[in-house]
Amino acid sequence: MIERLLALAAKVDALLWGPWTMAFIAATAVYFTLRSRFFQFRKFGLILSRTAGSALKKRSDSRRERLTPFQAASTALASTVGMGNMAGVATALSLGGPGAVFWMWILALFGMMTKTAEITLAVHYRDADGEGRVRGGPMHYIRKGLGWTALAKAFSVGIVVNALFTATLLQSHTVGRAFLGSYGLNPYITTGLMAAVTGIVILGGLKRIGRFCERLVPLMSLVYILAGLVVVVLNLGKIPAVFAMIFENAFAPVPAAAGAAGTGVAAALKYGMARGMLSNEAGLGTAPMAHATADAPHPFAQGLWGAFEVFADTIVICTITALAVLSTGALGGGKTGIELLIDAFGAALSPALASALISFAILTFCLTTQIGFFIYFETAASYAFGRRSLLWLRWIYLVPGIAFAGFADVDRLWVFANIAVGACALPNLIALFVLSGVFFALMKDHLEGRNAFATDITDATRRYVRTAERKTS
Repeated sequence: MIERLLALAAKVDALLWGPWTMAFIAATAVYFTLRSRFFQFRKFGLILSRTAGSALKKRSDSRRERLTPFQAASTALASTVGMGNMAGVATALSLGGPGAVFWMWILALFGMMTKTAEITLAVHYRDADGEGRVRGGPMHYIRKGLGWTALAKAFSVGIVVNALFTATLLQSHTVGRAFLGSYGLNPYITTGLMAAVTGIVILGGLKRIGRFCERLVPLMSLVYILAGLVVVVLNLGKIPAVFAMIFENAFAPVPAAAGAAGTGVAAALKYGMARGMLSNEAGLGTAPMAHATADAPHPFAQGLWGAFEVFADTIVICTITALAVLSTGALGGGKTGIELLIDAFGAALSPALASALISFAILTFCLTTQIGFFIYFETAASYAFGRRSLLWLRWIYLVPGIAFAGFADVDRLWVFANIAVGACALPNLIALFVLSGVFFALMKDHLEGRNAFATDITDATRRYVRTAERKTS
């Protein structure tokens, strides 16, 4: 049964991730970058000061049932900083070669504006009730901004599929394989404990999820970044050759070598873009659902967190993973996924220390992703199937990771991630293109200081940009 399912998934993956899909993703990112006049490059200092810089300032607690802007960003980062940054990058290197890193960078640099746009629209078009509860995301701006109910439903179903395959199945599976390889621990025990912890946190509701992610995400990211930098520094003399290899193989096939198969430019492009989008989620439509719950002053102010997330996730964390793998020569060992990363760290550090560091990183990264992604799963499932469906769907959310815990072929499972990314991204990117005028109106409203569409005003009046345009035209 599993073999037939995997064979079918491979065919769907090949169809979904054809050249037209990658062209569409790239075109969206380039369009928003050009129309914003390269805002993410011109105003990078502003982005940092309004996001990471503002997170250091003391804040009063957010209103009930709403996250602070930093909690929303931490929750979104919890779902992005996960196995995609470690096992995902390692798998992209083994399947797409070193050139995959280059295409990951390109998508991230241009995708900073894509993610800014989708978060801005999600905050603007969100639903807010009198008791302080807020919900939003692509399904809301597709319905309110465009009136395309069928597309909104399709996106919601795609998110449910994405959550079950990537947030639960692959996150748990990655941790299970890591602890099996490092400590010989039965993967069913590992995934079962992860499901139990996830269940305890998500049953506490939105605020408990936000507080959990706010405390753990900065710590886990710092530990992994520092450990990765130690590996890179110990191999500093090889880094120039590594960069040369990345740029060369982005445009030329990789010849077969001992322990590793050759890869072509198409493979580098495919896996670089697919794993890049899975990791930083720019255009995927997931992070906007967390950010839509934020107690944000203006939609574009919250949207700036999207640009920061993409930069931190891909340009910083994914790059450290790639440099560690390539500078240690671990890629030629024939391994993939988390086992490849453990070999890379073990080549520079002691095997015991490498196993401990990777085990801590992979456990915290994947656990926070699984927990943070529940917000997206809940939002999408309630929209697609009604809130009553959550009574039983929330328990199904925890099942896939345990069910596939013993499956050893990591690369074949990652095909589900490709499918899940495409199923969510395509409806969302279509909506972003059509609603781009709304985003740029909100961007101008905030940057010029008018703030006519400040979040509290829009929540209270339901006066959206398009409504205002129709009334004044």
